[in-house]
Amino acid sequence: MNEGLILLALRLGAALLLMIYTGSILLLLWRDFRVTTREIEKQHIPRGHLRVLASDTDSVQLDAEFPLLPLTSLGRAPTNTVHLTDSFASNEHAIIAYRSGNWWLEDRNSSNGTYLNGTRISEPTIVNDNDLINVGRITLKVQFESAR
Repeated sequence: MNEGLILLALRLGAALLLMIYTGSILLLLWRDFRVTTREIEKQHIPRGHLRVLASDTDSVQLDAEFPLLPLTSLGRAPTNTVHLTDSFASNEHAIIAYRSGNWWLEDRNSSNGTYLNGTRISEPTIVNDNDLINVGRITLKVQFESAR
């Protein structure tokens, strides 16, 4: 047999093996992508917002809306997700977080406390649609989009 023909056959065989190897890696990546997409879809976070119902300060307008993010911080500091310019609100007053399929409200050791439906909370508490949250002199209503 001709040496040139043998080398050509070896090159074609190596190219075929490289294509099979690359194809199998792409197939594994595609399957992993599909599994990850399904898992993310299962962890759907319900959308919602906080609506200002009452405010004794001019800087926070009535009926103003703030979106609920997976981690929403409330307070007087400008670094908060919901910046409340109320002298009765602490810099880092409270957080609302989505964990284990529920929305949780947690006071961050504020000096005037965080109230849920008129009751002062001292530990993380589940928040439901249409609950009222009091931070300082501001009352916020929790509204989920599915219940709008």
